[in-house]
Amino acid sequence: MQRQLTAFAAVFTVADVGRALAFYTECLGFGVEFKMGDPPEYAIIDRDAVSLHLMPARRAPDTLGRSSIYVFTADVDALHRGLLGRDCPIEVAPQDFDYGMREMSVRDPDGNRITFGQAIERS
Repeated sequence: MQRQLTAFAAVFTVADVGRALAFYTECLGFGVEFKMGDPPEYAIIDRDAVSLHLMPARRAPDTLGRSSIYVFTADVDALHRGLLGRDCPIEVAPQDFDYGMREMSVRDPDGNRITFGQAIERS
């Protein structure tokens, strides 16, 4: 059967799209795919297979800082080292969990969370 779902994009509500763009590009290494307005009123950013839309809080104030996504990664420790090299504030450093994942997380300046996880190889 052919796959019907081919991509995924999350929407994060942020107080200031320009400030969020700076965080995601400088700290997390995302690239800017699309930006509307100057100063930006909406933006789409991506890194590898992850796409995020940054929406201003005035469009949905109740959702400010409440978004969260889980991103699977090939090497969470290498990602962690790379983020530290960019002075990215890490919420939770890499650690192993009983459910078989090694994870770390980052929060953006508005409180939205990205958790990065890698399956632990069992011996």
